[in-house]
Amino acid sequence: MRFSRSLLAPGLILAAALLCGGWFLQQGIAQDRNVYFQARLLQEVLDRVAADFVDPVELKALYGTAIDAVIEELDDPNTEYLSAYEWDNLRINTEGEYAGVGLEIVRQGDWITVMSALPGTPGERAGIRAGDRIVEVEGESARGWNPDRAVMALRGRPGTEVDVRIGRPGIEEPIPFTLERATVQILSVPFTHLFQDGVGYVPLRVFSENARDELEGAIEALIEDGATRMILDLRGNPGGLLDQGVALADLFLDEDLTVAETRGRTRSQNSVLRTGQGESFPGLPLVILIDGRSASASEIVAGALQDHDRALVLGATSFGKGLVQTLYRLSGGNMLKLTTARWYTPSGRSIQKARVPDESAFDDVVLTLAGQWVQRSDVEDRQPYRSFGGRRVLGGGGITPDLRVLPDTLTDAEEAAVLRLDRHARGFSNALFEFAVLYIQERPDLPPGSAIGDADLARFRQHLAEQGIDAEAAALERAERYLRFQLEREIARRRAGREGEFLRLMTADPPLARAVELLARARSQQELFDLVAAEESLADSAVPAAGGIARDGSPGTGSP
Repeated sequence: MRFSRSLLAPGLILAAALLCGGWFLQQGIAQDRNVYFQARLLQEVLDRVAADFVDPVELKALYGTAIDAVIEELDDPNTEYLSAYEWDNLRINTEGEYAGVGLEIVRQGDWITVMSALPGTPGERAGIRAGDRIVEVEGESARGWNPDRAVMALRGRPGTEVDVRIGRPGIEEPIPFTLERATVQILSVPFTHLFQDGVGYVPLRVFSENARDELEGAIEALIEDGATRMILDLRGNPGGLLDQGVALADLFLDEDLTVAETRGRTRSQNSVLRTGQGESFPGLPLVILIDGRSASASEIVAGALQDHDRALVLGATSFGKGLVQTLYRLSGGNMLKLTTARWYTPSGRSIQKARVPDESAFDDVVLTLAGQWVQRSDVEDRQPYRSFGGRRVLGGGGITPDLRVLPDTLTDAEEAAVLRLDRHARGFSNALFEFAVLYIQERPDLPPGSAIGDADLARFRQHLAEQGIDAEAAALERAERYLRFQLEREIARRRAGREGEFLRLMTADPPLARAVELLARARSQQELFDLVAAEESLADSAVPAAGGIARDGSPGTGSP
């Protein structure tokens, strides 16, 4: 049989197309899998653009743009490329003699955000708060900066100044601050306190190189003074040295128990951190306080002791900083800091919390009497896990407390009034300091923690007016509770240091009061767990009443 050419030609063309298309398809797959081909292709594109683009283009700049695009595509604020110059500056600033402003920072969305203003540092004295965003440094926008670049800009010689502009929730215009750099030296344990019923209290502010030894010595001293129960306060602790976190957990756990683990894509990034010795304080009932500013090593410790049923965790869900970065040295002295793994608690909960978009970062938040922003609720849709003792614990990023108790919060009217004051944040902080010093000079024998009278509060309002803080009288009246608290705290701090400030703060600290009350009733760690379980069971079966204390143990927030 003969086929006409008109029929044969389309068939041959189709067969050729299928064969060639398959060959080309296989070639495409091979090319996609061939890293060397892709690298050569990129080189060809860059060379052609540099050589023939209508306007002059520098090849070095094109490479830099390509590297930046790769980093940006990862959508990870912790991964960054550091040029040799940037790396040298960062190393000198962090390893040599340097001064800073005392701000612990992270990148959230497009902005560098303050996680904590460390006690006694220039940033804290100026009135910068957790949650503030650094929008400008020395006249340059900080949008898109990574934390290392912000560190280099904020650090410098002691006594030099740095101008920053701060974005704050509820304030339309950025707030200007001038910070004088100073050598920052922070004690991990600034003081201790012994409550009635043998309840000891130890605040751990940062995981420095001596954190474990300081904490162990503090607890031993409290036990010698009669403590039989302990509160470890990790609120506001941004973390620090990881090895100190593991060593600190070692104080409370039996030997060879998992403290945390890392999980990455490669076997080399997977590791398990374990305790190395028997616990130093067996049988000591323990409550750990955390909040939204507890991060990194704080979360590793709280998560480990919660999973091993060694501590009752109380407060608010922690920050959720659980990524591991590895430094890779590149050619030419350049460096790549790459996120290579995530931290997990012993029960398998990821510590890393998904970051929310910029526009929703301050949804469902309320301002506390102490001037911090907290979320009203953050436990919805969290995956349940089980501790090794069978208790229910929640995943979903950060460490969710066993018992959620919020700080004392402001009403809507009080919050609006405080935000008006915040437009003068720098001036308000200076006026607060000046008035507190004057007040102490006038009353040198007044006991620390004393309340101020209405006449003194009226004098303070007048002092604010004299300093040019022009919030109207009605706003100052609505902010009276906040003004009184802040002034009494400042007076106590200037008179008796951090412990004096604590004595004032503890009278308006629901999480601390709840911890003390529970520990006073419990003779063992298990009794502590049983008390909370019994109260939760009773609350589940009770009919909610109007007003009073919220179900989660937090004070109700009023609205006018």
